[in-house]
Amino acid sequence: MRYNFKAAFKAIAAIFVLVFALNTLTACADQKMDMTTVTAVIDVRTPAEIAETGHLDGALTFDWQGSDFAAQAETLDKSGNYVIYCRSGNRAGQAIAWFEENGFTGELTNGGGLADAQALTGIAIVNG
Repeated sequence: MRYNFKAAFKAIAAIFVLVFALNTLTACADQKMDMTTVTAVIDVRTPAEIAETGHLDGALTFDWQGSDFAAQAETLDKSGNYVIYCRSGNRAGQAIAWFEENGFTGELTNGGGLADAQALTGIAIVNG
């Protein structure tokens, strides 16, 4: 019987990578952010979205699509650390780009969607 060591090695390597990746992702999913370093949490969804699904308790609400977003954001400490979230992470990413372009130098974390941000921060979701 002849063994194909190259194929066996590839299979073992693939299994190792898969196990490592799953363990890494699972370990990260359970970790919460150190909120003692966060200046504020910012929800950049529309008021209608917030009314429908709630928001993280104590989060600032700056509607990314609203006409007063820039004015609201300019009231913040530009050296502060912020967690920014929306419905999916897309608008949060756009808002983070805006913050960076406008001189914000602290850590800007994309919290993703509401459930993702809740898992990341450990802050409760409240209605309205």
